[in-house]
Amino acid sequence: MFFSRVGQSVTPRRGVLLALSVVAPALVLSACMSSEKDVNLATYVDQTEPADVLYNQGLANMNAGRLDEASKKFDAVDRQHPYSEFARKSMVMGAFADYRAGKYDEAIGSAKRYLTLYPSTDDAAYAQYIIGLSYYRQIKDVTQDQKEARQTIQTMQELVTRWPNSEYVGDAKDKIRFANDQLAGKEMQVGRYYLERREYIAAVKRFRTVVENYSNTRHVEEALARLTESYYAMGLTSEAQTAAAVLGNNYPDSSWYKDSYKLLQSNGLAPRENAGSWISKAGKLITGA
Repeated sequence: MFFSRVGQSVTPRRGVLLALSVVAPALVLSACMSSEKDVNLATYVDQTEPADVLYNQGLANMNAGRLDEASKKFDAVDRQHPYSEFARKSMVMGAFADYRAGKYDEAIGSAKRYLTLYPSTDDAAYAQYIIGLSYYRQIKDVTQDQKEARQTIQTMQELVTRWPNSEYVGDAKDKIRFANDQLAGKEMQVGRYYLERREYIAAVKRFRTVVENYSNTRHVEEALARLTESYYAMGLTSEAQTAAAVLGNNYPDSSWYKDSYKLLQSNGLAPRENAGSWISKAGKLITGA
């Protein structure tokens, strides 16, 4: 009876062990399968790629015109290998890739971050240049707000000031001239609006801004002619004559000068400069002569 009971008691235990020996591998396999489902192998491989491999892949994508892919690779370097040399280079190259793709806000953000972290590196001037280019590409026509033109001037002027020997200075100065021309054009557009409505004081204010602040733009000729017209209409003949004289001194062959001269002549007047006028003083800054 004893052995019978022992035999009966052993048999279930052996059965349990046998069952566990079958179930355990199945559970392990199931756990592995579940784990494999939870892991994105592509992400895992991507996260373990060396910095130089990702960086070179970014360059290759950018050279091939795959700008979104290039940006992702450069972002991956920065994310996976922070503070490395390749992360530093990837940050500025990622900004350039975003600029090339027309993602100007992203380019500006990345380049500004680069300048915050690495303000004294060789690529700092390039990062500043990317910011300026991103603003420059967003400049609108003169009928709209010129916020981007002002931002272009500010950014590019900082580049010229901080990195005067940079290879980007020449183009930065060209962009500044263009942006200044846009701002002058905006002033002229508003000034003409007031002039057409015979709001002469408001018109003069806009044309004066052009002569005093944007004397090296192509709009200064018209601004002087419009000042002649506005002052003449207001009965301020001395100022009208001075504006015409300054215009003739700097742009003697200008069609604007011929029109101003004709306007004065219609009332028996001629261009004559008043040295005490603000126009005469501002005229010395004009580079058109």
